[in-house]
Amino acid sequence: LNVFRMRLLGSEVEAVNSGSRTLKDAVNEAMRDWVATVGDTHYCLGSVMGPHPYPWMVREFHRVIGDEAREQCRTAYGSDPDVVVACVGGGSNAIGIFSGFVDTDARLVGVEPAGGAAVGRGVPGVVHGMRSYLMQDEYGQVLEAESISAGLDYPGVGPEHSYLSSIGRAEYPAVTDAEVIEAFQVLARTEGIITALESAHALAWIIREARTMQRQTVLMNLSGRGDKDVGQMMDILKAAKQ
Repeated sequence: LNVFRMRLLGSEVEAVNSGSRTLKDAVNEAMRDWVATVGDTHYCLGSVMGPHPYPWMVREFHRVIGDEAREQCRTAYGSDPDVVVACVGGGSNAIGIFSGFVDTDARLVGVEPAGGAAVGRGVPGVVHGMRSYLMQDEYGQVLEAESISAGLDYPGVGPEHSYLSSIGRAEYPAVTDAEVIEAFQVLARTEGIITALESAHALAWIIREARTMQRQTVLMNLSGRGDKDVGQMMDILKAAKQ
């Protein structure tokens, strides 16, 4: 569905059939083409990963999320939230909202997929021109990430997230696919919102930890709509009933 929309808007989309055909492989091919045609090609990346200045540029563009959320929270509640939660793959939406609250007392929580927990399970390494936490084996070979969500199916994380984790400013727990599926359904049933599976990771953590935050204000970044995931969820739920 996303590819159809891009083509409808005039984009030329090239499918990547190399490797595991995940986000990592798409970035590999984009960088390979860029290096070969640098004279007439400009590389654009939508997440906070890759060589400098790309992580910085994307963070600055995305920080409008956090700046606006901070202003709205202070208008609505008279204070900053106690907890700020977002899903993390490469980490663009999370760093965007974190940027508005990193200088406050708010607890920052970036939720990773259990099968692609680069911060939780990774070690320092280099991938796609950046040094950050990533999933790799003892020989330094990058491991495959696994997630129900294509947008979080990445073995590394943006370097600023690695930094925030290393200084203890942000935490990066993981949730399972089963928890994500349940969270997706809960939000649809209770609020009538079809969320992206990426965003459902953040919601899954909130549901799991809700009892520990009963008197706290929790701000979650619902970073995507779930139109693209409805077919996948339909197949998953149908298979579960068989």
